[in-house]
Amino acid sequence: GKQVFSSKTEFRISALKFHPTESNIFLCGGFSPEVKAWDIRTSRVLRVYKAAVQQTLDILFLPEGREFLTSTDAVSRDSADRTIIAWDFQSAAKISNQIFHERYTCPSLALHPKESMFVAQTNGNYMALFSTQRPYRINKRKRYEGHKVEGFAVGCEFSPDGTLLVTGSSDGKVFFYNYHTSRIIRTLSAHKEACVSAIFHPVLPSLLATCDWGGEIQIWQ
Repeated sequence: GKQVFSSKTEFRISALKFHPTESNIFLCGGFSPEVKAWDIRTSRVLRVYKAAVQQTLDILFLPEGREFLTSTDAVSRDSADRTIIAWDFQSAAKISNQIFHERYTCPSLALHPKESMFVAQTNGNYMALFSTQRPYRINKRKRYEGHKVEGFAVGCEFSPDGTLLVTGSSDGKVFFYNYHTSRIIRTLSAHKEACVSAIFHPVLPSLLATCDWGGEIQIWQ
């Protein structure tokens, strides 16, 4: 059978993430100031998280799922507050909206599999590294740059062992970075259009899937 999740305040969904420990619950956001938590058992909204933004770009649960992050389109000439927002999952309260202070939106977020760190892909053509512990401080010594974002929703991800950071690029390439040194290890000329996602296989770490803006998917070994 098919379950349909809908409400009176419809919006185009651009981000959806399942809770890491409660498999019946997922968050979704998109072209709306709201992020909603749904329960697939009842097809009902459990909680609504409201921010003064127009769009949620990505959602990232922090370890154990008590807190999560949203990246948004809220950037002004004077301030970068609300670019990344930390939320308390249970109470729907904002924990912090003063995490990233540079005036770039962050189209994607990724959690390190072993260390208490996450990265944010930025429209400044670099990935920034942050702590998952409050107050979510940025690591100013590490910056992963060399690829291009240029307004595309370019995804990034860590390898299952946490040693590599992979990202697409608006010029169609895939970049592999050494997580510890932030240096580029290798690039692949993967697509003719912007490469918007590069994902490691969860069990076979030598397999990588990439896709581009035009919908082409490739598998690499």
